[in-house]
Amino acid sequence: MSRPHAERGFAYPREQFQQLVEDCLALARRIGATDASAEVSEAAGLSVSVRKGELENVERNRDKSLGVSVYVGQRRGNASSSDFSAAALEQSVRAAYDIARFTAEDPAAGLPDAEDLATREEVARELDLFFPWDIDAAGAAELAKRCEDAAMATDRRITNSEGAAVSAQQSHFWSGNSRGFRGGYATSRHYLSVSPIAGKGSGMQRDAWYSSMRDASELAAPEAVGRYAAERALSRLKSRKVATGGVPVLFEAPVAAGLLGAYVQATSGGALYRKASFLLDSLGQQVMAEHVDIHEDPHIRRGKGSAPFDDEGVRTAPRDVLSAGVVRSYFLSSYSARKLGLHTTGHAGGSQNLAMTSRLTRPEDDLDAMLRKLGRGLFVTELMGQGVNYVTGDYSRGAAGFWVEGGRITFPVHEVTIAGSLPTMFKNIVAIGADVYTQGSKSTGSLLIQGMKLAGT
Repeated sequence: MSRPHAERGFAYPREQFQQLVEDCLALARRIGATDASAEVSEAAGLSVSVRKGELENVERNRDKSLGVSVYVGQRRGNASSSDFSAAALEQSVRAAYDIARFTAEDPAAGLPDAEDLATREEVARELDLFFPWDIDAAGAAELAKRCEDAAMATDRRITNSEGAAVSAQQSHFWSGNSRGFRGGYATSRHYLSVSPIAGKGSGMQRDAWYSSMRDASELAAPEAVGRYAAERALSRLKSRKVATGGVPVLFEAPVAAGLLGAYVQATSGGALYRKASFLLDSLGQQVMAEHVDIHEDPHIRRGKGSAPFDDEGVRTAPRDVLSAGVVRSYFLSSYSARKLGLHTTGHAGGSQNLAMTSRLTRPEDDLDAMLRKLGRGLFVTELMGQGVNYVTGDYSRGAAGFWVEGGRITFPVHEVTIAGSLPTMFKNIVAIGADVYTQGSKSTGSLLIQGMKLAGT
């Protein structure tokens, strides 16, 4: 499924990876393995940062890895190596086999069922995931400097900077198993970011912005990123606390993506079979407001979470994860599915291009409209800390943002805490905006939740 130039910038061609996988599987069979899988990968990239107009760091990375899993019945062993020599390959396979022989049997262990594996045609699905960026350190530094210069020039109150950075990353892999699956592809991910500081002394405020794309030609202009980051920092000057109380909270779209991530965590197979989730036995149950849907499409061209198959080689497919607030599907690998007595959903490796939407959202529901719906409350643009308990659903995070009165921002807010219970928060989603933002592989608009607790002064 790769273009002819898919190996550009890599030290190893795909054909070599394919042969390494075949050699691993053949050796595993020869020494007595019941089943086996192998994957070979390589990643390469350049990262450059500047601060206050001066070059700060230049880093080049090139990593390679060979991983093999060997099964002896329902006993599994794993081994890996960064050495691709024939001797290292044999040592890795034999090590995995020896581990399997002395590991306790696990009824859930084993490769995916053959009928779940992606076919040759499905593996060959072209998703446009690889766009190598032909940029050197000097070119990357120039882009980063333009971004930071734009931030510093926005307003004289931008007094400092934590720096700007440019990164160009690409990787490719090939994997296969003894049940007939073979597949691999190349991917790229590039970004540009800056973190300006506004104000002086105890009144300083920092903010940041970035642009991240598979194709560098689609990155936002460095000047636009710099100016927007500066405007965000400036808007936070003269922040203050607000009184403790119960208020509705509007999460800015990039922040709201974290709530979608919390839902994924709670409905993922590992958390479910370990009983470490507040959404145990939620399949078919209503866990969010009736107007909320979550859809997944792993086949979006150039999507940051796109994949024709998961980490086990299981085919991926578009699906409704949640419909009208009701859980329609979990996120399961073959192993976690067996532990739960269910069927794999093709999620070894995580979720793929999730979009959380509301059936009530209108095209005109931009951020201004969402602020009007908030009326009086807190508009959150940043969260701090890790105060989410996925077992109980308890939620408590440090927050910063803006106080809203009469549907309009009145002043910036800092050093407050918002708290609630995720099960209650999910059911208290009042609206989702049309101001959709994609954070990694998760997309949502700003999200309004009623009845949260705010701890301030």
